[in-house]
Formats: sequence, C-alpha cells, structure tokens
Amino acid sequence: MPCGMQAARPNISPDTAESRPVIRQLDETAANRIAAGEVVERPASAVKELVENALDAGARRIRVDYAAGGKTLIRVTDDGCGMTGDELPLALSRHATSKIDGSDLLNIHTFGFRGEALPSLGAVGRMTLSSRAEGAEGAQISVTGGRQGLVRPSALNQGTQVELRDLFFATPARLKFMRTDRAEAQAIADTLRRLAMAEPYVGFTLTDMDTDRTILHLDAEQGELFDALGARLARIMGRDFIDNALRLDTEREGIRLSGFAALPTYSRGSSVAQYLFVNGRPVRDKMLLGALRAAYSDVLPRDRHPAAALFIDCDPELVDVNVHPAKAEVRFRDPGITRGLIVTGIRHALAEAGHRASGTVATATLGAMRPEQTTPVTPRIWQMDHASRPSFGAVRSSYAAQAPHDADGVIEPCGMAESPAPFGARIEPETGPIDAPLGAARAQVHENYIIAQTTDGIVIVDQHAAHERLVYERLKAQMARNGVPAQALLIPAIVPLSAGDAQRLLDHAPDLAKAGLVLEPFGGDAIAVRETPAALGNVDARKLVLDILDELADLGQSGALGSRIDAVLSRMACHGSIRSGRQMRGEEMNALLREMEATPLSGQCNHGRPTYVELKLSDIEKLFGRR
Repeated sequence: MPCGMQAARPNISPDTAESRPVIRQLDETAANRIAAGEVVERPASAVKELVENALDAGARRIRVDYAAGGKTLIRVTDDGCGMTGDELPLALSRHATSKIDGSDLLNIHTFGFRGEALPSLGAVGRMTLSSRAEGAEGAQISVTGGRQGLVRPSALNQGTQVELRDLFFATPARLKFMRTDRAEAQAIADTLRRLAMAEPYVGFTLTDMDTDRTILHLDAEQGELFDALGARLARIMGRDFIDNALRLDTEREGIRLSGFAALPTYSRGSSVAQYLFVNGRPVRDKMLLGALRAAYSDVLPRDRHPAAALFIDCDPELVDVNVHPAKAEVRFRDPGITRGLIVTGIRHALAEAGHRASGTVATATLGAMRPEQTTPVTPRIWQMDHASRPSFGAVRSSYAAQAPHDADGVIEPCGMAESPAPFGARIEPETGPIDAPLGAARAQVHENYIIAQTTDGIVIVDQHAAHERLVYERLKAQMARNGVPAQALLIPAIVPLSAGDAQRLLDHAPDLAKAGLVLEPFGGDAIAVRETPAALGNVDARKLVLDILDELADLGQSGALGSRIDAVLSRMACHGSIRSGRQMRGEEMNALLREMEATPLSGQCNHGRPTYVELKLSDIEKLFGRR
C-alpha cells in the first residue's frame, strides 16, 4: 500500500453498538446479479450457457443470432423437448434444474446442473423465454433486471427460444469491461465451434444480425462416431487438419482418449488449434494442456504448438466438473493416469506414423515454385527467341549431366580442357527400389539434398536433418535400454527450500533417481543433490532442482530433467550426423532412405522441421501446364 494511504475500514467502536456493521440478507435480485458475475463474464458466456441448455434438452438443431457482438441481442433457438407454461417461472428461479436431484454431485451426465444460468441472465439483461413442450401449448415469460412478468401464450413450435437484449444494462459497470463488437463476436463464434465439435450429430447456425451474414453453418453429420467427428472437425478446423492428423483411440484404467492429433510438421505458431473435451464438455484445463505439450516435447521447438482435438471420456465419478461456475476447469481423481494416457497415446500414434510428414509441406513447396505474376505482365522470352550461343558453363553442365560416374564423382567429359569447378550435383545410376515409400536415390544436389524417385513422383530429402533424427532415435533407444548414467558430485550441492517444496521433491525422489538425479534430505528443509545425470556434464544443480519444482507445482509431474537429457542427446545427434556439404554415394543415400522408412518420427528433425518433401508427378506436371 502506498505511503500515507490507509485502507477504508468501518469506524467501529467496541462501546458503541450502533456503529457495529449489521448482517443483512441480500434480496434475490442482488444475489442473482452477484452470481451472474461468475457465470456470465461476457456475451460468449451467455451463448455457452444457453446452447448447453439446448443440448441438454436433446436439441438436434440450434440457431444462434446476435447483434453488436452480443451486447444488444443474443437469441438462441432450439428444437429440444421444451417446457410447459407452468415450468417457466420455476426455470427462472435460482438452483432450479431438471438435470440432477441434488443427492449426487459427482455422477453428472449433462452440461448444466447448477440452475444458475437463466436467473443470472435475467438479472443483468432483458430476457424473454418462450417454450413449448410436446402436447402442450406454447408459453412465454419475460424478466427484466431480475423482475419477472406474467406467463403469456406464445406461438412456437416444439422447443425453446431465449432472447436476451441489452446484456448488463442492470450492471452498467460491467459494460466498461466489454471489448469491441468484433472481439466479442469472435469469442461467440469460438464458443459455438467448441460446442459443435463435441456434438457432431447436432446442426448449428450462427448469424450476425447487424449484417444478416451467416458466420457458421454446420449440418448434422452422419455415419459412425469417428467418421462424423472427422467430418465436423474438417468443417471447423479445415480439411488440412484431418488430412495431416493421426486418429487416437486408446484406454487406460477406465479412461478413454479419442480424437485427432496433428503431425509435428503441421504445427502452429500459437495454441489456437488445441481443443480439449472431458465427457463431451469443452474445457481449458492447465494439466491437460501441459500433457499435450509434453507429448510433442521431443518433436517440436518451444515456439511451435501442436494442433489437436482430444476427447477424454470416463465415469463421471472419476472427474469433478463442479470446480468453477463456468465449468471450464475440471479435477480428476487421479490426474497422473489422464496425463500419462495423453502423453503415451499421442507418442505411440506418432511412432506408428513412422516417416510420415505433413502433406501441407508439399503444398507449400509447390506454391513456392509457382512464379509470381506482376502487373503489367511482360511477355515471356523463351530459349528459342535468343539468337546468341549458350554460355560455356551451360554447355559444360549439360555434358556433365550426361557423363559417366565413378566412385569419386563425375568423370570429366572429353574435350573440356578448362579446369574443373565444383558442380554441386551428382547423378546416380538407376538402382534401388522405386516402389519403396521414399523411392530410390537418383541424385544429390548442393551436397545436402537427396533426390529420390518413387513410382508416382519424387522425394527431396534434407540429408543432415534426416540423419540427425535417426541418430537421435538410436541414442534415445540406447538410453532406454541401459538407463541414465549418473555422476557423483565430489561435494554435494545443498539446496535450501521451504518445507513444502522439500517434501514435494523427496516424494518424487525415486523417479528422479531413475533419471540420474539422486536427492537426499539434508536437515531442516534443505536437500542434498548427490548425483546428477552424466549426460548433462557440469550442471547447475540448484537451478535444475528449482526448474523441476516449478513443473511439479504447475503440473504435478516434471519433465524438466528428461527434457534436458533429451536436449543433450539432440545436440549429440546433431554433431554425429551427416553434415551438409558431404558427398554421399548411391548406396549411402539409399541406406539412409531405408532407415528413415523404418524409424519412427523420421518425417521431422529434432526441431520439428520436415526432413523430406514428396511431390506427386501429377502436381509437377501442373507446374508445366501439362494438365
């Protein structure tokens, strides 16, 4: 607190009963407005609550309309089971719900269960609730700033329509914290997309009433669950995501992980393409996001982010969704099982993908090859338009390409008396299996890129990046077989910690010892570092311990030590792999291609970049106007 400032406190005198603060019971309107601050943070929160109510009502088609980014109008219409006129006033009461009976708050199978959304929205805006149940007449009720009106007849098909106008008019201070109309509209669209991913068999429509423009239109998908989910994700995340994603479907101890995770070479510059669902509920859980990041830690650099849509399904009693009124956070009874399932499930899928790389790499390559059109367009000058003779270098290169080869390189063509210059390209004889996934090596250009021919195209391989991944995978396999060698410190490093941090580290001491870090208690709250992983060399033990503590506090588990060891192995692989600029013989290049086909994750280097590009012959022919 700044100097001279004193907190405002009631001036209470123990001798004056009249000055003592009096405990009062807040009226229902004030209570609803307070609750609305937790449930409805912005227009997107209102859309989320209303659409979840529609899904819980069994709706197969949901329409959302908004104006001014949802500040002046939000209207959600569904074809669910609806309500009768007698139920409408009760639906606007706090903690009134048809989804639970209150006896068990763990066995929850619906989106909503608190009974707070409708009364909270009615307390901060002008809301009209219209509904019709099967076999009943349509009815309507209005509520403004928490004050309910009378139930009136309404012409409506089966289902429910909630129209919310002038959001936060009753709490104008909240309006000051609203963002621009465009930002709020984007938040609404993102919220609806997440809910649409979880419900592929439900149709959704989102319309901006200011421009009468349909922002999102998703028809209900058909077919098996994975087919329907893939089709829905393709519409929302793009066809490229599904084409470059791996299907996940694994289970451990009653927890199932399904969905799609993209190849490392289909990474993003931010985490915008990460979607997580628990029992169909969209969540933003720190532990789950950390597990997703850990699953790709070995194949992506820190500045790249994976794309994924992961669905975790389990018995509702294994997860607590009643953590926060917005229900965006969850707590698992055993978070370690869930985290391990995500990490191992994704890594296993990546390993099974083998040398596969993202198809968008080839698309980007073809795009880079297309010449840019400028205005005005100048006529092309073709080779036959030149009357001058071709240069000596061009003739020499042409002869060299047709000259025979020996083990040491190109044999100088006859008649070329000029001193030879480095060509930067070597042509290999037609040997090797072109029907193999990566084909047969045909040439090496610029002493760094291998050109291989397949049955229907060509493959361009970065020899250094590819071999770096191969060596790295060998080193990791060797480490897994033989364990992590540790080096004893001549003088143990003493790290003073708080009592809680010291105990947290000692609880994980057995696991850390397997990774080469040996810890012991050292009186009081300090710990002694006796041994460190030999691969790390001269390491700052105190900084390493603090990094591990940070991850334990953040995620409950630490991968800091393993990440450092992997980083060392990666550097060793980089220095021990084929360097750029080295000439390779045909048998060496073909051996590299065959090893890539047999090695998991060989489609990307240790930093997440692609190790090869595959171009189909049909795409190449398009570049030359043959198709």
